[in-house]
This record gives sequence, structure tokens and C-alpha cells, in this order.
Amino acid sequence: MHLIPNLLFALLLIVGVGIFVKNIKKIIRNIKLGKAIDRSDNADKRWKNMLLVAFGQSKMVSRPLSGILHIIVYAGFIIINIEVIEILIDGLFGTHRIFKFAGPLYTFLIGSFEILAFMVFVSVIIFWMRRMVIRVPRFWNKEMTSWPKNDALNILYFEMVLMSLFIIMNATDTAFQQLNAGNPISQFVTPLFSNFSVDSLHFIERAAWWIHVIGIFIFLNYLYYSKHLHILLAFPNTFYANLNPKGQLDNLESVTNEVKLMMDPNANPYAAPLEDAVPSKFGASDVTDLTWVQLMNAYTCTECGRCTSVCPANITGKELSPRAIMMKTRDRLEEVGKIIDQKGSFENEGKQLLNDYITPEELWACTSCNACVEACPVNINPLSIIMDMRRFLVMEQSAAPQELNVMMTNIENNGAPWQYSQMDRLNWKDE
Repeated sequence: MHLIPNLLFALLLIVGVGIFVKNIKKIIRNIKLGKAIDRSDNADKRWKNMLLVAFGQSKMVSRPLSGILHIIVYAGFIIINIEVIEILIDGLFGTHRIFKFAGPLYTFLIGSFEILAFMVFVSVIIFWMRRMVIRVPRFWNKEMTSWPKNDALNILYFEMVLMSLFIIMNATDTAFQQLNAGNPISQFVTPLFSNFSVDSLHFIERAAWWIHVIGIFIFLNYLYYSKHLHILLAFPNTFYANLNPKGQLDNLESVTNEVKLMMDPNANPYAAPLEDAVPSKFGASDVTDLTWVQLMNAYTCTECGRCTSVCPANITGKELSPRAIMMKTRDRLEEVGKIIDQKGSFENEGKQLLNDYITPEELWACTSCNACVEACPVNINPLSIIMDMRRFLVMEQSAAPQELNVMMTNIENNGAPWQYSQMDRLNWKDE
């Protein structure tokens, strides 16, 4: 009978971690649907980026209140989860507080965890109030429909419950409380259970422990469906972020190859293409045309809305929301992944990212100012997706706005955006 709890815990561990690994493999597979891009250069700078931005939260504090609160929750998540090591050992081997032999060090750690748990609980309450009471505008944009809105709230509730269970677990552990050490917060909760018998306290402590454990595994597997996947992906996302100056656009390899072919004196323009050759596609119309880094960006999006809140197009009432661009890209990628799950490979079902998810109106509203890229706390680049889809519209469909078509025609014919003869281009210097 004494082995039953241990076996149940082992089963819970295997199932919880197994489902998590299976889902992570799906995400990796979906990201690999993107086109290859080399981001192995400047390793030192990339490691520095990851340490400062993802681990150090350097871009979060550009907005001090939310930044500091996020750091508290983030630090609490990382540090308090050290206790999970003890939970794993206790659960598998039937021990109780296996690390208590460490004496003063254990007391210091548990005491620190309690203080952090309390700070996390308070921070989460403030986050909830910002969303539901103060109603910060960026949390209520039209793309924040029922699921994105509820997803953010679900995590806040998760954190509240987990932190409360941790404190209750300590407060009802009579042996731990009798030490009168390592309990700076739980000692004030213990009086609430003063009328309970020893057996009742033990039952509550065990129940809190088990619910806490189950909650951890639920939280772990909820990440796959949540924007909070950025807890894991922020690290590779910042490492593989674009290191070029923000105003520098990349050259399309497909266009470069065409130009090289045109300039090659030995190339035969009349040579028939190979039968199995697939013509190069200019730009992107679906997620499989994007790079794997752009797809990882979509999965990493925190939906915080900082990008949209600084977007001049969105501020002036245009259709564009950089956050929505990332959310729609992720939604389409998930849809493609489900088709692969069902059929074994991707077969286009007549839908694509362009038009079915992201409209040309959104794409052409962008001013290419890079404000969204600068604002993102985890170095996501919505502009790169916008530009690749614009390229498809222009070079594959000739579907640029009339004003842009006129400008490009003038450049082609006159060497300038304006409609006058090339001979008159330098007349301005005589005025």
C-alpha cells in the first residue's frame, strides 16, 4: 500500500513529461517547415543577446511597472521551481522534504521561496487588475478575442493557485512549522488552521502537495496551447534574432539568382528548364515560404501588444496590428501542422496565409518603420513577414497599390519616382 502513491506519482510523471515531449516535437517539426536560413554567425554576440534579452529581461524594463512585475514573476518561476527537484525525489521514493538535512541552507532556500511566492502572487494580482480593472488598451485590441484574452487570464489563475498551494502546503506541515525557520510567510497562514486536528492538517498538507504536483504537470502541457510558450522559446528566439541594423532589408535569394543568370554571359536564355525543376517563388504567400526563424518568431510571440501599441499605422486607425500578424502566422502554421498529423504530409487545402489570414490591406498599411521590432521584448520581427508577403504581391501578382505601381513605372522609365523625362532630372540644381 505504501508504494501506491509512489507508483501513481511515477505514472503522472511519465504521462506528463511524455505528452510534453510529444507536443514539443510537433512544434519543432512545424518550425522546420520553414525555409533554411543561416543564423550561425557572430556566436558571441548571439549569446550576449540571449543572456541580456531573454534571461536578463533587458527590454522588458523599458516600461518599468510591467517590466519589474514580470521580472518578479519570471524569477519566481525559475527559482521556486528548484523545489520541483525535491518534489520529484519525494514523489518517487516516498520521502518527505528530502533536502532538510541541509539545515540552514534548506531553511534559507524555503524561506526565499516563500517570499518569492508571495511577491509573485501580488504581482499576478496587479497583472490581473491591469487587464480586467484598469483595462490597459493594448490588451483589448480586436485580435484579443475570447481565446487570447482567456489564455492570459488562465495563466494568471494558474500562478495564483500554485503559489497559494505552496504556502498552504508549508503552513499545514506541522513538523516544518515547529522548526520556526524557513517560514516567513506561511507562519502567518498557520493560525487559519489552528482548530484542525493533526490528522486533518496532514490530509490538507498532502492534498495541497498532490494538487500542486498535478498543477505543475497541467501547466507544463498547457504551454503548448498557450502564448506562454515564450517561456521556453524566448531563449532560442533571441539567440537566432537578426543582428543586422534594423533598417537593413535582406535580399531575396530567388531574385539574386535571377539577376546573376541575366548577367552571366555564358548562360543560355533559351535553354529549356529541367523537367523536375520548381520555379523559384518570389516572396511569401504561405507559412512554408517563410524561414524557420520567422516561424519560430510566431510561436514565441507573447501577445503582449507592445508592438501594436507603438505601430503608427495602428495608432492612426489602419487595419495593421503587428501582434495580429504574428498570431495569424502561428494559427496558419498550426493548421498546416494538423493537416500533416492527419494525412502524413502537407497537402494544400486551398487556403494560405495571404488573404485567408492576413489581408493585403494590413500589409500595405505598414510604414516599415521598425517600431514593432524595437518594441518586442523577445526580438520578434513582424516586419520581415510583412515585407516577404509584400514581395509576393508585387513580384508574383503585380498587386501593389496604384500609387506604388505608378512610382515603380516612373523609376523604370525615368530613373526617378516622378513622372518627367530623364533629361530633366537635374534641373533642380539650376533653380
